[in-house]
Amino acid sequence: METYNQLSISTIQASRRRDNHKDTALGLVSTRSFPAIVGTADMMLKSAGVHLVGYEKIGGGHCTAIVRGGIADVRLAVEAGAQTAEQFGQLVSSLVIPRPYPNLEVVLPITNRLNQIMQEGNYSRLSNQAIGLVETRGFPAMVGACDAMLKSANVHLAAYEKIGAGLCTAIIRGSVANVAVAVEAGMFEAERIGELNAVMVIPRPLDDLEQTLPLASCWIEERQPLNLPVNIKEQVAELEVLKLPDLSTLPVKVPEELWNDE
Repeated sequence: METYNQLSISTIQASRRRDNHKDTALGLVSTRSFPAIVGTADMMLKSAGVHLVGYEKIGGGHCTAIVRGGIADVRLAVEAGAQTAEQFGQLVSSLVIPRPYPNLEVVLPITNRLNQIMQEGNYSRLSNQAIGLVETRGFPAMVGACDAMLKSANVHLAAYEKIGAGLCTAIIRGSVANVAVAVEAGMFEAERIGELNAVMVIPRPLDDLEQTLPLASCWIEERQPLNLPVNIKEQVAELEVLKLPDLSTLPVKVPEELWNDE
């Protein structure tokens, strides 16, 4: 009987998973640089009601943005993303998968990554700021570009990303004007030292985009728990000092002298 109940529960859960994914789709757009994939993902998020699951980097500079949502929304987002990547001259391929099977989602790291990020409970001091990305071929060129960007405007170096083929991307945060000035300075310095591959400025990033970008640990702050009293009796004892006087000790009748004076 117990085995039968377990089989019934597992069958119901599998059926619910199929129902949850019945009208959803996965969208994938691949580019040849990290700034291009971030700009592509930003356009996909802003063109339709989809969620950014994350990025898949397979080396050689190839990056893929993965979104999820309703079938119509995903088709619209992938179309907008592919057009954006093509304008950058970085489009590799794109794909829409309506109603993906659970087996596909379990094996490939394309479904639970965003949930894991959301459940960490951490937040960044750089949130809600513009994003600037400068990608170089070679690490010295990227370090030089970082130095030039930090010295040219009021920006912060949030993190850097490596995607293979010698490509490194510096990610800065700040106001839109400061990020634009810093990226321009970083471009000139990267070209002077080595090879500049791609740049990107995103003025108003959405939450999904922010949560999937790399961030150095120095910018992450853990939410502090509330310090509730452990021993309630001690708190009650402290409150007894502020207790109101006992009403039974107060005079019930008004003294007759007061009436005579009137």
